[in-house]
Amino acid sequence: MAQPDCASNDGSSCQWVYEATSLDWLARSASTLIDVGTSVLLIALVAFTLRWVIHRAIKRLTSRVIEGRVSRAQRNQQSSDQSRAGERRAQRAGTVGSLLRSTATSVVYGVAFVMLLAEFGINIGPILASAGVLGLAIGFGAQNLVRDFLSGIFMMLEDQYGVGDFIDIGEASGEVEAVGLRTTTLRDLGGTVWYVRNGEILRVGNFSQGYAVAVVDVPVARHADTALAGRIAQQAALEVAEENPEDVTAPPDMLGVQSVTPYAVTLRVTAKTKPGRQWAVQRALNARVQSAFNDESIPAPNINGMPVSGP
Repeated sequence: MAQPDCASNDGSSCQWVYEATSLDWLARSASTLIDVGTSVLLIALVAFTLRWVIHRAIKRLTSRVIEGRVSRAQRNQQSSDQSRAGERRAQRAGTVGSLLRSTATSVVYGVAFVMLLAEFGINIGPILASAGVLGLAIGFGAQNLVRDFLSGIFMMLEDQYGVGDFIDIGEASGEVEAVGLRTTTLRDLGGTVWYVRNGEILRVGNFSQGYAVAVVDVPVARHADTALAGRIAQQAALEVAEENPEDVTAPPDMLGVQSVTPYAVTLRVTAKTKPGRQWAVQRALNARVQSAFNDESIPAPNINGMPVSGP
């Protein structure tokens, strides 16, 4: 019986099996089995190790972002709004980290699976072509779903809004209760919960980022002393600011005459506030200015002889 070619390699498994059994087919099978098994184990080991390294790197990166936000918040004794922003960034980092880990796992295991098929002698060309066609078909069939996910990812990365923000997205407005990769959940002022697909959001107005402005328009009669009315309104606004230092971040401004009609002159007062607090400050300004005008007998505008209430 002829010696198999693989048995000529000194120290090889094929040579060892052939010398022990003198069976060429068994020697060739053992050589193939050991070589393929070694390759399979090596591919699996590399895949698991690479996945573990990538996951660890992503976890360390997201943990560093989260811990950095928390430590800065503690060192600087941030306000509740700023702390909430830090928590929102931490949630975003965690969500993006989870997405990156899932993507890394899919890519690493997918490449390892293709390499294993090649090791077993399976022609992967038709498989890759079929996978491409299937992926294209799924892409066309689920393009709205893909668009929702991509929009959700970019919204999180760009920090357009987060849980607790009050936003206006056109069709709905309200406080954000949940932000997912596919949908955003809002609760409007009437208590209705809105589920909005991220791919349908074309514009976002965020009332909770940076700062807000409370705007109060004060109508007075045409014959009223607008200079006096302006001073009274500004003094009332300053009192509101002093009573609410946690909401009003800068002294209110009397911008002056905003509009003039045959019946009234409208003055405008503004106050810079923390995000989300502009409506409460606006209500307080309206009440205080109305009370001050009543105390100082500032006349309200008249239409057809009927007095119109102030702010």
